[in-house]
Amino acid sequence: MATVLATGLNAAAIETTSAQGFFQRLFNPEAHRMQQQRELQAERRERIPNVTVSSPRYLNYSPDSWKTVSLAPLSEKKTAEVQPDPQGPETEADAGIQTEVDTVRPEPVILTAFDEVRPVLKDMSLTVLPEVGEALLAYYRDHPNFVWVKDGKPTEKSAQARRALAEAGRYALNPADYVVQTPAEAGLEDAERDAAMMRFEMEMSAAVLTYVLDAKRGRVDPNRISQYHDLPRHDVDLVASLEKVSAADSPAVALEKAQPQNDHFRKLTAELARLKAEDEETDQIVIAPGTFLKAGDSSPEMKNIVAAIRKNGSQDLKTAHAETLEAYDGSDLYTPELVELVRAFQKEAKLTADGIVGKNTITAMVGETNAAKIAKVELAMERSRWIPEDLGERKVFINQASFTATYTSPGDVPLSMRVVVGTKSNQTNFFYDKIEVVEYNPYWGVPYSIIVNEMLPKLAKDPSYLDRAGYEVTTPGGRQISSAAVDWYAVATKQQSVNVRQYPGSSNALGEVKILFPNKHHIYMHDTPAKNLFAKDMRAYSHGCIRLQDPKAMAAAVLGKSKEYVTSRIGNGQNEQEQVTGDIPVYVSYFTAWPELDGSIAYYTDVYDRDRYLLQAIEKTEEARAKARTS
Repeated sequence: MATVLATGLNAAAIETTSAQGFFQRLFNPEAHRMQQQRELQAERRERIPNVTVSSPRYLNYSPDSWKTVSLAPLSEKKTAEVQPDPQGPETEADAGIQTEVDTVRPEPVILTAFDEVRPVLKDMSLTVLPEVGEALLAYYRDHPNFVWVKDGKPTEKSAQARRALAEAGRYALNPADYVVQTPAEAGLEDAERDAAMMRFEMEMSAAVLTYVLDAKRGRVDPNRISQYHDLPRHDVDLVASLEKVSAADSPAVALEKAQPQNDHFRKLTAELARLKAEDEETDQIVIAPGTFLKAGDSSPEMKNIVAAIRKNGSQDLKTAHAETLEAYDGSDLYTPELVELVRAFQKEAKLTADGIVGKNTITAMVGETNAAKIAKVELAMERSRWIPEDLGERKVFINQASFTATYTSPGDVPLSMRVVVGTKSNQTNFFYDKIEVVEYNPYWGVPYSIIVNEMLPKLAKDPSYLDRAGYEVTTPGGRQISSAAVDWYAVATKQQSVNVRQYPGSSNALGEVKILFPNKHHIYMHDTPAKNLFAKDMRAYSHGCIRLQDPKAMAAAVLGKSKEYVTSRIGNGQNEQEQVTGDIPVYVSYFTAWPELDGSIAYYTDVYDRDRYLLQAIEKTEEARAKARTS
């Protein structure tokens, strides 16, 4: 009976609710519409998936593959066949001449020393990089002569080239990749002389071609290291390169010219030679990793901190703080006087002079070992081969590892400033492009990854969040809609597209100006309202774009205008764009060792761990090459 009564009550309640819904639709349609919208929004909030857009990632590096190339196509000897004269008529009739045809006597074909022994190539092959194999066949097809052999013996020219290849370490290459043995060194018998000398010829040319290829484009393909690299690999005309080396009086000079011929590479080369000539320091001062000190703290590392300043501080600094240094008695207390000493050292080292002893200050105090510096310089030389040899007269060079951007132009004082780059989880890509546009009072077009990763959780709680926070939401066709009206589940699952952008203004993430070099990574240089971050030494805080400490100055530089001009355009309050004239490349690079404006080499922290991944790629490359050499 109770069950029947309850069932009846439930049915009555359902009927009453249904009736209320009917009358609401009939007499108060607006309230009904609002109710439906609330229900739809609640349903959408529940449907918003817990998804994220993944960042680019590091890859399992695969080195260049070597292949076995048959030299048989070069083995056929020339024969004494009569060829038609390309300058004259083939027949008497063609010339319209009615005289008796003279007998054509074939001229004998003179065989070169190369032609005499080329049949041995029929069964010969080399294991080389594919580009080297193609160039080797193409060169000797057009130039069937010995380059490195004369009268059945290796020439002095080959000895010079071998010595140059053995010094490949001067340029951060591995000499083992270019070793070629003479027949005598290989212990081959006289009976095998022809084959041995031909193999020596081919191996020498293959070694030279491999060296040239490595020198011009690098041994590592950066795009296989990670998806943060976007660098087209250079095309190298190897046939032309071998022609130059073979025609040169000094093959060593010709090989040296295969290296990048620019100022920064020469400075890195000189630094590498200097470091290798120095002995490793035996009195290296060590400050315990993880040491972090503020004024008033105590630490047993205090004595090492003072010792490091005594050793690596300038004479001017030590003179100015001589009293503090003399009075220090080895205690653990970080006194006010020692704080001032540290601040002076930080200022000298171009760090934030806050007196806090942390990771960057410790690195500046103790320096890096020679071995660590050598590794960074060698990696910088490899990376130099990934970018154009000629960087251009006018250019912007951004080094993510040093958190700096520098504009240079002939005859002008370089403009250098601090920048903020991407976090370790939102790394700034390594690529280069061309600056095209300066935009005043910019909108910020919110990337899809930020919409999904950061905005969806807020929209799940508050569908009107974007409307109230100063963002514009539009359809792909440009129609503006309320953020509350969007099916964010469909957006998150890519079933629907919307555009989200932040209006210009004081709170806009891009500040007052941005500098565009359109690229698939959606990276550009821009202003920011978060000025406090420029005071920090480690400045990896953005979503990947480049925040400029002085964006107006950079905009003025690339436009060739004054800073006052840029300020006046911003002051108009309008969202406007101005085209940048001229060819101004921008290099969004990553170098943990690089020449400073004064010519000295500076060393930087590997904030993204990219040195480690490049070292792994080089190790895999050397392993693959060693295996190819013994196959």
